[in-house]
Amino acid sequence: MTQDRPFLGVSLMLGFCVTIPACDAMAKLLGATLPVGQIVFARFAFQAALLVPLAFALGSLRMPRRILPFVVLRTLLQMAGVGAMFTAFKHLPLADAVAIAFVMPFIMLVLGKYVLGEEVGIRRLGACSVGFTGTLLVIQPSFAAVGWHALWPVLVAVIFALFMLVTRKIAKETEPISLQAVSGLLASGLMVPLLWLGEAAGGPGLNLTPPPADTWVLLTATGVLGTFAHLLMTWSLRFAPTATLASMQYLEIPVAVLLGWMIFGDLPNALAALGIGLTISAGLYAVLRERRAAAGATRVTA
Repeated sequence: MTQDRPFLGVSLMLGFCVTIPACDAMAKLLGATLPVGQIVFARFAFQAALLVPLAFALGSLRMPRRILPFVVLRTLLQMAGVGAMFTAFKHLPLADAVAIAFVMPFIMLVLGKYVLGEEVGIRRLGACSVGFTGTLLVIQPSFAAVGWHALWPVLVAVIFALFMLVTRKIAKETEPISLQAVSGLLASGLMVPLLWLGEAAGGPGLNLTPPPADTWVLLTATGVLGTFAHLLMTWSLRFAPTATLASMQYLEIPVAVLLGWMIFGDLPNALAALGIGLTISAGLYAVLRERRAAAGATRVTA
C-alpha cells in the first residue's frame, strides 16, 4: 500500500487543474461540429490507444479481481460525467460551465468525511468555503438565459464527486496507467453500441457524423490532454485524501477563465475577477498548508 504524501498529491492535482481545462476547451470547439457522443468516444478511444500498449509493455495491465467492480463503476461514472460536461459546453461559456461544476469539491469534502471517514479540520473546511464563495462570484448564473441547460454542470459535480470517491478507494491498489488503460478500453467498447443505438433511434448527441478533416487535430488533442489529466488526478489520489485535494481543485476556474478569454473571447467582469482571486487564495493556502504538514511529518520521522 502506498503511504500518503500530501504535498506530492497536491502538486499532481495542480497539474490536473491546468491540463483538464485545455481538454475542455478543445471539446467545446468540437461541439460546434460533432455530436457529443462521438467526442466522448474519441476521448476514450485515444486513451485506450495511448495507454493499453504502455500498460502491456510495463506488465501492469492486470489488476486485482476484487476491485474490478469498482473499476467498471468508475468507468461508467467517468463516461457519464464527461458526456454531461461536453453537453454543458454546447450551451454555456467554458468558465461558467467549469465554475458551476465546482460545487463538486464541497460534495467531495462531505463524502470524504462521512463515507471514507477522513479527517476534515476547520482549516480545510474554511479553505473549501472560501473557494466555494469565490466560485459563486464567478458563476453569476443566468438560468433565464440558458434554461435547464445550466443544470448540466451540477449533474457533472455529483457524478464526479462519486467518481473521485471510487478512485480514491482503489487508487492504492492499482497502477494509474493500468487503471486508465482498462477504463479507456471499457468506455470505448461501451460507446460503440450506444452510438449504434443512438443512430438507430435518432437520439440527440448520439448520432453519427463523419468528422471533418480539420477536426482530427482537436479530437487528438482532446484525447491526449484528457488522458494525461486523469492520470495526474489518479496519481494525486494515491498520495492524498479527497478532503486535502478538495480546495486545490478550485484552481481549475482561473485557468478556464483564461482559456475562455483567449479562445472564445469571454472576459470576466470585476465581480468574477474578485471570485477568481478568492479561489486562487484558497488553493494557494491548501498548497502551503500541505507543504508545512509534510515538512512537520518529515521532522517527526527523522
